[in-house]
Amino acid sequence: MNDDIAKAPTGTTMTLRALARFPERQAFGWDGGSLTYRATLALIGRLQAAMAAAGLAKGQTAAFLSANSAETWCAGIAAQALGLVVTWLHPLGALADHLDVIEDSDASALIVDPRTHAERGGELAARAADRLKVVLTMGRADFGRDVMAAAEKIGEATAVDLTDADDYAIINYTGGTTGKSKGAIRRHRSTAASTLAVAADFEFPTVPRYLAAAPITHVSGSKVLPSLLKGGTVHLMKGFDPEKFLATIEREKINFTLMVPTMIYVTLDHPRLEKTDLSSLELILYGASPMSPTRLVEGLERIGPVFFQLYGQTECYPVSVLSRADHDPKRPELFASCGVPISSCSVTLRDEDNQEVAPGEAGEICVRAPHAMERYWKRPEQTAETFKGGWLHTGDIARADERGYLYIVDRKKDMIVSGGFNIFPREVEDVLSSHPDVAMAAVIGVPHEKWGEAVTALIVAKAGMRPEAEALMQFVKDRKGGTHAPKQVEFVDSLPLTAVGKVDKKVLRAKYWAGQTRQVG
Repeated sequence: MNDDIAKAPTGTTMTLRALARFPERQAFGWDGGSLTYRATLALIGRLQAAMAAAGLAKGQTAAFLSANSAETWCAGIAAQALGLVVTWLHPLGALADHLDVIEDSDASALIVDPRTHAERGGELAARAADRLKVVLTMGRADFGRDVMAAAEKIGEATAVDLTDADDYAIINYTGGTTGKSKGAIRRHRSTAASTLAVAADFEFPTVPRYLAAAPITHVSGSKVLPSLLKGGTVHLMKGFDPEKFLATIEREKINFTLMVPTMIYVTLDHPRLEKTDLSSLELILYGASPMSPTRLVEGLERIGPVFFQLYGQTECYPVSVLSRADHDPKRPELFASCGVPISSCSVTLRDEDNQEVAPGEAGEICVRAPHAMERYWKRPEQTAETFKGGWLHTGDIARADERGYLYIVDRKKDMIVSGGFNIFPREVEDVLSSHPDVAMAAVIGVPHEKWGEAVTALIVAKAGMRPEAEALMQFVKDRKGGTHAPKQVEFVDSLPLTAVGKVDKKVLRAKYWAGQTRQVG
């Protein structure tokens, strides 16, 4: 590694500099408290001293479990700046998933916020006792050592930064929508590059007032440091509640937030929306899963021209963006696009033989970027497959238009093969979601003797509505043809979601594919 590159500032370097730059400003706010930049920096220093005293040292891996919390965010920065590799357990994850991550990541330390995860933290501390050398809690608990109390006893301690750009920084675990979660490991130079990519290509307000309602342990957290670099304030919610969400925007004059499409749908359907002053809102970032173009138009009409789409994945984030200007009702064809590649990401569409497809043809999105993961942790075969030909293969199939806008057709593994035809569920879902009686739609392939797979739609109807299954089948047939029309329609009260808010098609398919093997390309 070139010495000059290795000496480039890391994300922790940027964080500590930003906190020193705006001492009097409010860094974090939440229901019942706040922290200034000065207090945030001081807390990081005290937590580092307490962590070092507890035996945490450079090179170890520490797993964190918390809902959105300024103090636990500070603990994560403190650990990273001490040279530890961190991995964040999803706050809504299952016990088995948490134990898998602790084992897979080789974590020897666990830091838990008992205010939200006391029971789970105790279970993890007991079940993983053979591998955990240190268990710390962000407050009093029946297990571990209270690192907050230890930090208070230490008093003043200056934050240190022991990071090098070439050191490992973080293991992010994938959402698991296509199988068991995999750990994507990054060095500090990669996490710094991701921060710079977000800061450069996202249309942040001049002084951000960011509302984090989704977990900052995951993609929502990638907006925290860019907000602090601009001297902004991050308002934290412990979970998404549409009424509290709207009230917080109005009360705190929030100017930007991040939402997954399901959060946007719930907000649009909430009676409080029309009574809330959203005039401060400049930017709604959305992503993680496809959004219905029809509901996007509704959002533009009812909330305003504030929508900005981001596309990426655990392995490489971000990849592309669809700007606010591109959300133009006069150009509705762009609402089906995930935008253009960001400035620091190379993108190509490739076929099964790893060759670039012809213009207008569908191909797998493959990327190269300084913020891409280095590899999958302890998975050399999957790493080699994902990086075949020197490109990171995303598993998403897309077409590109003549201007370079990408249109994701679907996940490679979600493609339905019915009667010899390739059908991409997203195209059917977009049609179904445009029906006035449909709130949400998910489309999967289920086993069928004649067709191989039959297109099946699972529908959440809008409140008080009950569309006819046959009418919905005909609705799709009229717009996409008989091949795409669902062979069956089921009405459900809700759709299962992954921890990151995507419809969990693995769960939906399990009901139909029990005991059978589904072939995917």
